[in-house]
Amino acid sequence: MTEAAIEEEKKELAKQYKQLLKISYRTLTRDDKKLIRSAFDLAVDAHKEQRRKSGEAYIFHPIAVAKIVAAEIGLDATSIAAALLHDVVEDTEYSLEDIERLFGTAVARIVDGLTKIAHISMSEDVSMQAENFRKMLLTLNEDIRVIIIKIADRLHNMQTMDSMPPDKQRKIASETLYIYAPLAHRIGLYNIKSDLEDLGLKFTEPEVYADILSHIKESKEEQDAYIDAFTKVIKDSLDAEDLNYEIKGRPKSIFSIRRKMLAQNVSFDEVYDKFAVRIIYKSKPENEKFFAWKIYSIVTDHFRPNPIRLRDWISSPKSTGYEALHITVMGPKGRWVEVQIRSERMNEIAEKGFAAHYKYKNKEKDDGGLENWLDKLQDTLENSEISAVDFVEEFKLNLYAKEIFVFTPKGDLYSLPKGATALDFSFHIHTEIGMHTRGTKVNGKLVPLSHELKSGDQVEIITSENAKPTANWLNYATTGRARSKIKSSLKDEKKQLAEEGKVVLARKLKSLKLNLDENTLNQLVVFFKVKTSLDLYYRVGAGIIDNPKLKDFAASRSNAFISFFKNRIRKPDKPEDVNKEEITEKFDQLVFGKNEDKLDYKMANCCNPIPGDDVFGFVTVNEGIKVHKTNCPNALQLQSNYSYRIMPAKWIDSTQREFKAVLTISGIDTIGLVNEVTKVISNNLHIDMKSVHFDSNDGVFTGKIIVVVKNKTILTNLVDNIKKINGIDKVTRV
Repeated sequence: MTEAAIEEEKKELAKQYKQLLKISYRTLTRDDKKLIRSAFDLAVDAHKEQRRKSGEAYIFHPIAVAKIVAAEIGLDATSIAAALLHDVVEDTEYSLEDIERLFGTAVARIVDGLTKIAHISMSEDVSMQAENFRKMLLTLNEDIRVIIIKIADRLHNMQTMDSMPPDKQRKIASETLYIYAPLAHRIGLYNIKSDLEDLGLKFTEPEVYADILSHIKESKEEQDAYIDAFTKVIKDSLDAEDLNYEIKGRPKSIFSIRRKMLAQNVSFDEVYDKFAVRIIYKSKPENEKFFAWKIYSIVTDHFRPNPIRLRDWISSPKSTGYEALHITVMGPKGRWVEVQIRSERMNEIAEKGFAAHYKYKNKEKDDGGLENWLDKLQDTLENSEISAVDFVEEFKLNLYAKEIFVFTPKGDLYSLPKGATALDFSFHIHTEIGMHTRGTKVNGKLVPLSHELKSGDQVEIITSENAKPTANWLNYATTGRARSKIKSSLKDEKKQLAEEGKVVLARKLKSLKLNLDENTLNQLVVFFKVKTSLDLYYRVGAGIIDNPKLKDFAASRSNAFISFFKNRIRKPDKPEDVNKEEITEKFDQLVFGKNEDKLDYKMANCCNPIPGDDVFGFVTVNEGIKVHKTNCPNALQLQSNYSYRIMPAKWIDSTQREFKAVLTISGIDTIGLVNEVTKVISNNLHIDMKSVHFDSNDGVFTGKIIVVVKNKTILTNLVDNIKKINGIDKVTRV
């Protein structure tokens, strides 16, 4: 590099440093400036040899991230210093110990958190990627600032991604849309969320992005003229009330316009709410609510409101801390316009999220529900049982959800994601309550656990010591927290059954003169086509692999010659991962409807679903049931136009499936007989009784019982035990 260029860079650095201090949202003390200065100097020194792909000095990246952290997010000096140093440990000679010695534990802890997650692997291996996300989210609990700086880092990377190869751009942009934009939304950084989404779209669908952007630029003048016309109508009334306010128009983000175009299947010109009008007023905290409703009343005096589009987030703020009054009114030229009414404080919280809460700190709402959210998240995080891919899925569920507000019988208010069920609510209150839920009442009426809650519902949970999660609960729960707890509980139960199965297997093999050693175990795993030893034990414990099947295995093994060839053809001697600590599922059977019926079906050619995909059934006119993936290109059209022909469908593991059986019983009627029969059924843990019906006629009775069992062995045992009851004459399976 030439002398002149080096001089130019030095000048630019000095300018950037001054700018950083000037644009900081927080008031910086002398010590703060000192800390930032020394972090700045160290970062400049550490990165002096590095250049970015675009050719500029690498140091401009940490500075840009620090500027986003200081101005747009508004974090403190510790965070600004950590942002300047975020790549130092990763890329240079400096160690974490050096950072701690020079800048203290808080900065070192944040830098450590950022170093752990700096390089989310760009490989195609999705579970590796998910593992990294899990690692990243675990640092949330140590210090929320880690994740906020990571979001700022991601924003700057997205802004400067032009010099990267297209495949890399697509990869990073998809990841941004998948996890970073929802994270920014959840922490209340709405502006950054919009930037991340728009940039994500720019690199995943460049033509679409460019097209919408040019349309927005073209319609800018028209939009400004419209806002002027709108303002003129209400200006005099607002001025007459001596209000100190400003009215701004804000175009909706490119990404949200794109989403509307897709959802409503319309062109850009047909999207009616391409921008929102924002009225921001100055007010003392105690008068905020009063003024908000005063402005509401003035706006609705002049423009007719849409009654179902009123959102009052001042009385009950969103769990991100967002407060505002939103109304949609019929504006000039007969167009619907969204009007957002906010005080200056509310506006800052909407733009800065977390940081603004600290500026306006008061005892009750010091972090906009962030702590509460982190506690809930911690529950999912601690659940190490769940696979990384599941984990990221469950976590995503909690990020973008719209909210509803429900009450407990005592009148406490809770916010839940839209679409949450009564069962979700029980887990939301406390994991233990969720685990022991027996029933739920909504507004005083008993409802199923799958009942979808609405805003304003009063919900009471009925618990019982004996109640515990069943596989069906996964169909009733929608929130990440509830689902991960249920999955974990079911896994524990399966593991317990597997432990019992191991003992049973050893005993049964002994009677067949075989030992349960590693060699036999590998052969069993291959013979029964399961994946892990735990799968094998579980299926023995559940009675799926029974005596006759084990005898078949022993017979095949004794014929060594055949078995030698079979094994050569089938699989290598030792399957990989045989000792993995998990019970896997082989999705091999498709069932339909609430009762999980087996029906004939065909796979749709448009999306070619494979076992394990999320699917639904569509009843065609001539070809029976066609199965489509839920994200099939035709799914939206089918679901909106022919919703009555849609059948819920899901893949299950036939070896873990439960079956319905109907038993008829007859005998001599004696006192307490029904009690005896139900006792025999309920004493067996692996049987679920669905319905019971008894008729007595002059001392003789007949009965019909419907039970759900895992396999025939359990049913045979049940029939034998019922026959032993005094007075029972016949028990037959229908």
